[in-house]
Amino acid sequence: MSYTQDVLAGLRQRYQSEPEFLQAVEEVLLTLQPLMDKDDKYRKYKILERVVEPERTVKFRVEWVDDKGEIQVNRGYRIQYNSAIGPYKGGIRLHPSVNEGVLKFLGFEQVFKNSLTGTAIGGAKGGSDFDPKGKSETEIMRFCQAFMVQLHRYIGPTIDVPAGDIGTGGREIGYMYGAYKRLTTRYEGVLTGKGLTFGGSLARTEATGYGLVYFTEEMLKDRNETLEGKRCAVSGAGNVAIYCIEKLIQKGALPVTASDSRGSIYDPNGIDLAVLKQVKEVERASLTRYAELVPSAQYVPVEDYPEGKHFVWTVPVDAAFPCATQNELNEADARCLIENGCRCVAEGANMPSSIAAIDVFLKSGIAYGPAKAANAGGVATSQLEMEQNAGMTSWTFEEVDAKLHQIMVNIYRSVADTAVEFGQPGNLVLGANIAGFRKVADAMIAQGVI
Repeated sequence: MSYTQDVLAGLRQRYQSEPEFLQAVEEVLLTLQPLMDKDDKYRKYKILERVVEPERTVKFRVEWVDDKGEIQVNRGYRIQYNSAIGPYKGGIRLHPSVNEGVLKFLGFEQVFKNSLTGTAIGGAKGGSDFDPKGKSETEIMRFCQAFMVQLHRYIGPTIDVPAGDIGTGGREIGYMYGAYKRLTTRYEGVLTGKGLTFGGSLARTEATGYGLVYFTEEMLKDRNETLEGKRCAVSGAGNVAIYCIEKLIQKGALPVTASDSRGSIYDPNGIDLAVLKQVKEVERASLTRYAELVPSAQYVPVEDYPEGKHFVWTVPVDAAFPCATQNELNEADARCLIENGCRCVAEGANMPSSIAAIDVFLKSGIAYGPAKAANAGGVATSQLEMEQNAGMTSWTFEEVDAKLHQIMVNIYRSVADTAVEFGQPGNLVLGANIAGFRKVADAMIAQGVI
């Protein structure tokens, strides 16, 4: 049994109740064997056994009072995964699906994604099973304040710098930052994704979606192609999806789909970005509202999806951008995309494709950008916000966007060159995993065993 398989066998036995975590670890470790074969130091220092375990897991209860005066109790977490190359960095997810296993998968992925950015940030993830949907502004504020009462003990600008994620936007970050400042009496860059009036960065909202498109451009350049004129399927309707759609339109592509938890829209004329922003950012409504406002759009509720498939992946397109959530694209979806002529997939969400779907993409030879490389623009720009906070300064949108663009070009080049180095040109999964892992692992070895 190889070193990677031996470690995986132990993890499968130990963490049977954490399927998302096991999936994330398997996807990474199985591609690292060529590196293990090339250099025995990683086995000697037991790096795989060490890197798969978080440095620290913090669990706490969150007590808050709703608008009826009733006490509510949620579970809160912070998984501080690895700080070998910098302070912990990763989002806070507020969603009923949040549990320790989900956050471990996200934190593990974050370690290598952050490594690929070339900036000095380690990996972490946190959150709660609190659901902001259906809650009033004051209920959300009370929850965020209660969450920070517990979390503030474990974070700081050179310790752990959380950010937003699903369910945690600018409003929630603002409430959390206000609570942190009140609890500690310190005004410092402890959270990213803040409002522009108190240390936030221009272009942070757009960063993940824009960065995804910049990475895709680089993939296509290596194939002598561009995004110009390409029909694109995009899933999701949050920040990542909206600003992926915006940048695709700027590049001359035609995004034709979007989706939320209730259903999907297909607009053969191309998504009307202004209407999508109005519906999702202003009204915070379902995509049924988009279909009401745009006559050319078709709305398909989840219950009417083809059996075993996500509707947006059944639409014939040239490129696909999964930007919603984990495991939203399965093997049947992947085969449907390929059969319909899709030749490019770039991931905006975290681990949106199943291992079987990834296998389909790699075997087909299409341009496939895995999440930890393709969606790293968000956390990269969060690090740029940290830089601005440390210098008590603020950069223009154009300055931040230019730095983001260069970071995504550098990520692609690093990933593509690593794939070539290990004899698998074009396999960006292998390239991303080895490039991200090697930097963290070498730093761990250099710092010794404490």
